[in-house]
This record gives sequence, structure tokens and C-alpha cells, in this order.
Amino acid sequence: MKLLVVGGGGREHAIIKALKKNKDVEEIFALPGNGGIAKDATCVNIGAKDLDKIVAFAKENKIDYAVVAPDDPLVLGLVDLLNKEGIDCFGPTKAAAIIEGSKAFSKDLMKKYNIPTAKYEVFSDEKKALEYLDTQKAPIVVKADGLALGKGVIIAQTIKEAKDAVKSMMEDKIFGKSGDNIVIEEFLEGPEVSVLAFTDGKVVKPMISSMDHKRAKDFDEGLNTGGMGTIAPNPYYTKDIASICMEKIFLPTIDAMNKEGRTFKGCLYFGLMITKDGPKVIEYNCRFGDPETQVVLPLLESDLLTIMKATTYGTLENTEVKFSNKSACCVVMASNGYPLHYEKGFKIDIANDILDKVYVAGATLNDKGELLTSGGRVLGAVDIDDTLKGAISKAYKLVDKIHFDNAYYRKDIGARALKAEV
Repeated sequence: MKLLVVGGGGREHAIIKALKKNKDVEEIFALPGNGGIAKDATCVNIGAKDLDKIVAFAKENKIDYAVVAPDDPLVLGLVDLLNKEGIDCFGPTKAAAIIEGSKAFSKDLMKKYNIPTAKYEVFSDEKKALEYLDTQKAPIVVKADGLALGKGVIIAQTIKEAKDAVKSMMEDKIFGKSGDNIVIEEFLEGPEVSVLAFTDGKVVKPMISSMDHKRAKDFDEGLNTGGMGTIAPNPYYTKDIASICMEKIFLPTIDAMNKEGRTFKGCLYFGLMITKDGPKVIEYNCRFGDPETQVVLPLLESDLLTIMKATTYGTLENTEVKFSNKSACCVVMASNGYPLHYEKGFKIDIANDILDKVYVAGATLNDKGELLTSGGRVLGAVDIDDTLKGAISKAYKLVDKIHFDNAYYRKDIGARALKAEV
């Protein structure tokens, strides 16, 4: 089989490494891929949002199956375009991807179908949003309605901060058109949990839970990032909580999307908060999370391609989705200064004996075949152990075998989870 994977980050590297395990896979093309992915797939310099070029490439190269990994091409309708040309895909259609593409849509969906989430209001008028904030208490959450590279959420500690966030989104357009509409919602407290789930629009098979670390600095300080590391499983996600989530969140969401004529197939990401009133949805994503994928897929014991095809063809109920009982940890190594300004072009040295445990996100190859930094998040070092403590220790030992100038990483990935285990 010839596969095409759209995207070029650490998530896509993890997906490609997992897909390679299937003996029927002859070749994997990554569009655009990156310097690290080039060791595991054929990278083609076509951007993830160049939909027409992607479709043309898929047709010319007789692709058997495509995996559309990032949010942008899904929301723009790449799956629909590929399907129109007879190419089957893993990922939701444009109609279903709106569950991430519009936070206002997803909040309204949850309200309509009684899926537990934070109280909220949607605004398209800046003046009305600011007037509403005068009636609220801090902390409070301000969200850009559309996609914003995982950075369109501001947790304001004061009403002034909230008003500044509204102005920056709606007036200054820091997220472009994504801030034309905004969602203002109550601040929820409790441990956060990420649960990725395979679904064929009928059956939901959750993957192992994980915990992301969004803040740039240790002790959850600093700016929000795309994610500085992850651990799996998440100790706060107990069997009882999992059962409640399946009954009150996962299945109701799939049913709601079906009733709206937006059947969802692929990977649906549930960002959850375990509040004193039970689990509530913070956000939906219409695809694998990053860097959650980097700890979830290494624990998958079943064949990923088989599962993906089952979501496409509606046979997930009869398809095995099995995870190991071990733990995994991913430490993201970033360029110092991320998520703001950072320098690029530094040579990356990775010990040969750990290459299979490194998921590259932001790197290119130079003429000599050397790996150079090219992004904020450069790579993720991932390891597995029987215990979470062991997995964390192993992951940090991998970090010691990776070197590039200007490298920065958090030293406390998994620390909060270890406290929860006690």
C-alpha cells in the first residue's frame, strides 16, 4: 500500500512510525514532512493547506489511503476533496471538522444536547463583549472562535486582562479572522485530561488518557504553548471517570453530530476538566493532539492502519484497539524563546541508538544531510516503562543524548501526575 500523511510535526512523525509497522505498507509520503520525518517517509514540499496540490499529488502517485492529521486541512475540507477523487481517508469531513473549526458551534452543540461544559456566551460585537465582562468575575476564559494554532485561549486572571484579550482578538486581529467571533466562558477548576478516541460515527473506542503541559516554563508558569510535554496514562482519569465520560460525553457527542447531519469519523479529541461536579468538556479537536499522540501511539499494541481503515469503513466495532499497561513520557525540546521569538538553524545531534524514540517537529536537512532546528518545538524525546516514574526518568535520559544550541525544555514533565499517584 502507498500511504499519504498530511502534516509535518511531531504528531505526524509518531503517526508515520506507527503506520510503518504494518507489513502491507510499501511507501509513505509526508506532505510536507520535516527533516526528521525524512528518515521514515518520503517528504514532498507541499504545504498542508495546499489542498489542490495535495489532491493532484495523491492522484498522480496512486495513493491507496491518506491520513489527514492537522486541523487546518480538515476544517478546509481536504478529506471531502480526496474522497471525491476516490481516495479513502482517515479524518473527518469538512462538515464534521467544524467541531474544532468553530468553538461557538461546539459550545452550542453541547448546550443543545446537554453535554457537560462550562457556561458561556458567544459575541460578534466587541462592545457587547466588553459590557458583558463588566457583569462577570475573574478568573474567566476568552477564546477565539476559529483555529489559532492552539494559542487562541486566554485564561484571564482579572477582568482587565479579559478585556485586553477581547480587544486583541476582535480589534487587533492577533488571530486574524479566527477572532471575528469570540467565546467568553466560566473558569473551571480541576485536573485536565486529554482523551483521544477512534470513532467510525457509530462506535467510540477511546485511546489511553494523557496529560499535556501547556505552559512554557516549569511549575506551569510562562506563556501558553502548543505543548511542552506529555505523560500517559493520566492518573486523574480513573475507571469511574472513564465510565461517566463514555455515558455523558463521548457517545452523546457522536450521537449529536449524527443528528446534526455531521457524522464524525476519525480521531475525536476530548479536552476534559475533572471538576467537583464531574468531568466537563473544555474543548474538542477534530484530530490527534500534539504532543499527546507522541505518548499515546507508542503504547498502542494493535495495528494503527487497521484501526484507521475501520473508522473509514464503519467496522470499528469488530476491530481490536488494545493498549499496553505501561506508561509513557514525552519531553519536548524547544528553541529558547518559544512561543515568541527564537533563533533557527542550529545543528541537532541525536545519538544513533535513540533515533527510534525521537519524534521530530521543527527541523530541516541541510545539503550535508545534517538536521537543523527550524521551529519553536524542535522534537520530543519519548520513552516507556512499567511505571510512570520510570518512563519520566528514561525520557530525561534521552534528552541528555540530544544536543543543539539554544535548546530549552521543562524539567518537571510528569511531576504533577506523580503527586496524583501517591
